[in-house]
Amino acid sequence: MKQIKVLFACMGNICRSPTAEGVFNRVIEDKGTANHFLVDSAGTHAYHVGEPSDSRAQQTAKARGVDLSKIRARKVAPTDFEYFDHVLAMDADNYHMLLAACPEEYQYKVVLFLDYATKYNEQAVPDPYYGGANGFEHVFDLVEDASKGFYQSVMKEM
Repeated sequence: MKQIKVLFACMGNICRSPTAEGVFNRVIEDKGTANHFLVDSAGTHAYHVGEPSDSRAQQTAKARGVDLSKIRARKVAPTDFEYFDHVLAMDADNYHMLLAACPEEYQYKVVLFLDYATKYNEQAVPDPYYGGANGFEHVFDLVEDASKGFYQSVMKEM
């Protein structure tokens, strides 16, 4: 089985995409397939490069058994589009920013993450940064659902 490289992307890489990175890592660890994946996250903007995930995202994740403490924000690099097999955007704005930065031959890799959700009928993982704790809980629920759906989709292709 080849290694599948997955990049989760949001705006600043401190709330949504690191949550997705952590949750998806838990999914593949639970399934015993972690060695078949390389998982990362990045932001379309460089607002928080080098910073840890938002403390509220970390608290929400930790309460649900996911550790985000080692993740540090980075900006999407031009080489990411060639390197990663899947580039999963958290919302339409970031999806369009990713497509604008992505060479045409790799644009098929850029997809809205919630296209893989099975329980929720939402198009965007909302940015919880300016909201309260409930926003981080909702983000976690959406990300968990889409992570499981994405995993099932990828495994069907193998």
